[in-house]
Amino acid sequence: MAARPPGGGGSSEPDAIEFGIAVLGERIEEADVSFPATAREVRDGLDDREVPYDAKGRTIALDEALDQVPQERFENETELLDALYPVFDRKRREGGGFLTSLRDALPF
Repeated sequence: MAARPPGGGGSSEPDAIEFGIAVLGERIEEADVSFPATAREVRDGLDDREVPYDAKGRTIALDEALDQVPQERFENETELLDALYPVFDRKRREGGGFLTSLRDALPF
């Protein structure tokens, strides 16, 4: 998941703010996690860091996110990210209520 940040498009601004499985995927690439892996091995390999789940920077602990997934073993990175996607999406939707959702939908 990624969202374009607000702003005038100056060269010092990032092109997109990454969150959710996009951030987690990058962290897995950099960490000492090999697949197949258990949820415990993923936690240990990523040091149970906070993962941003929306463009506003709100986070969820990886441990908390993995606790919400019924699966305990992942054959590959894609399987892990697919299992965690609904957790991040649910947190994002619950995050700010109606006004936040409306504001996020507007292009300005």
